Amino acid sequence: MTPIFLLFVYCGQGQIKTPIGAMKKFEAFKNKEKFIADNTIFYPGIGDPKLKPILTEKINLASDDFKKVAESNNATDKDYQNAIKKGLQRFSEIYLDLDTENRERICSYFEELMDIVGLEISNGLLNDFMYDFDPQKN
Repeated sequence: MTPIFLLFVYCGQGQIKTPIGAMKKFEAFKNKEKFIADNTIFYPGIGDPKLKPILTEKINLASDDFKKVAESNNATDKDYQNAIKKGLQRFSEIYLDLDTENRERICSYFEELMDIVGLEISNGLLNDFMYDFDPQKN
């Protein structure tokens, strides 16, 4: 009987119950203006105004990805981490156009999405994106 119990405990690990109010928070996140100066996190705002609508669209698509996972009502850490991976891949064609501040801001937006659903770690994905390597794997 104990091995069966342990199996059920193991299968349940990593499952994230969608918090009450998460859907409203996703909508609020999508509707707020992004990539503007924010002195609380020392972000000067986007340097190239032509990038702002492109970056905003990509981060809003990531919010949609998170919302779809949350709506499934049986999401796991891995499901959300896959949404992060998919979202970060959208930036690949313009990655070289992004300065450090904008990469940091993109990561902070992903952290906001993670906070909405209670995801604690990106499994190194944000580090990979920010620094082009994962310092936890060294």
